[in-house]
Amino acid sequence: MTEQIDSVGERPSRVRAMLVTLPEELLSTRRDPLPRWGLTRWLARLPHVLIGYVAYLLSSIVVAQVSGAYGIHDKTAPLLGALTGVSILVTMWWPMVGWWLALAAAVGIAVAIHPNVPVGQPWPWIPIGVFAMAPVVLLVALRVPPRVTASVVGATLALTVTAEVGFGPALAESTIVESLLVLGFAGILGSLLRALRLARGRLVEQETLTEAERAQRTLLEERSRIARELHDVVAHHMSVISIQAQVAVHLAENPSEELKDNLAGIRGHALEALTELRRVLGVLRSEHPDDPANPHHPQPTLVELDALVANVRATGMEITTEIAGQRRALSPGLELTAYRLVQEALSNCLRHAPGSRVEVGLAYGPRSLHLCVANSAPTRPVPPSPGAGHGLLGMRERAGMLGGELAAGPRPGGGYEVSVTLPLDPPPNAFAKESRDR
Repeated sequence: MTEQIDSVGERPSRVRAMLVTLPEELLSTRRDPLPRWGLTRWLARLPHVLIGYVAYLLSSIVVAQVSGAYGIHDKTAPLLGALTGVSILVTMWWPMVGWWLALAAAVGIAVAIHPNVPVGQPWPWIPIGVFAMAPVVLLVALRVPPRVTASVVGATLALTVTAEVGFGPALAESTIVESLLVLGFAGILGSLLRALRLARGRLVEQETLTEAERAQRTLLEERSRIARELHDVVAHHMSVISIQAQVAVHLAENPSEELKDNLAGIRGHALEALTELRRVLGVLRSEHPDDPANPHHPQPTLVELDALVANVRATGMEITTEIAGQRRALSPGLELTAYRLVQEALSNCLRHAPGSRVEVGLAYGPRSLHLCVANSAPTRPVPPSPGAGHGLLGMRERAGMLGGELAAGPRPGGGYEVSVTLPLDPPPNAFAKESRDR
């Protein structure tokens, strides 16, 4: 009940606010250019050219009717015709200023022809007058809120009725119905086109936000997958630390109590960290029970790279591999990341470059591991891909988590290339050797 009372109480305040701001909007001199068409560069200004032609045509007709049908042969007719055309042109950049100029032109025409209205001729509008005001109303309605458009049409109609009822010649033809139909249609059409343009703008904005959210969601999913995969690597090392701490007591002769306590503490912390890792991993895997990063599925390494290439080659794709440097075992996390990067790159080749030739390069350096997967231009039509198109985003995340760099882009001769550099971990005995050297 309280909410209903509040909403009812807010309505009068909103109406009062609209009544206060409406005069400011009607008297606004704010510049609001007519939007361009979303076409080519040469056609973007086509509406402006067409409106300029319409302004010239209408101003010429106004001069002809004022001087011909109403007998105004002095400089008044060209001046009023020019003011009518200028008002249409001004409305393309300053909507409300253009409407006031058009209204001034209409009043000037009505005053100028008042003494010379022939029998059966319309007044206060000349035959072309309402149709010359219609483009102005349409252009105003394209840029201002509906309440302002309604006020513009209402003020123009009110001025027409006041002039015709209070000052109209006795034998002149009425223009009230014609003004209501033409100006009302122009106002409604402009408001509908404005609503359509705003709806399209909001749709484009929403699509942009949706794409950004999709990319962020893909990034988070990839990070979650990486965390699940690297858990096995960390868990293995923590288990080794725990076992070594437990065995170390039995390897030392007459171990002191301090040594036993320290080794027990190391083992306890290792077990505690391992338990926490498993707890966190349980939460991650509970959302994806069928994920291949299951503890019962061992994580792949570069040793299985040949099998991966053979599986892709079985689909009919021509693949060549080249390995440079001394092939050796690397840290589990690096092996897993390198394998996943090659796997994703080959999957992209299958999806986006059917029939192409693929080259897979692997170079073992002294301080880094270099990966390169390059494909030639596709020889068959590329089918539509149902994916979200964020494979490279996940690959960059994987490389970045190990401090690596990834570069991807089209090749000069056609095709695509993905190049990755991953830094190697220091040798396990580096610190021990350094201590002996000292």
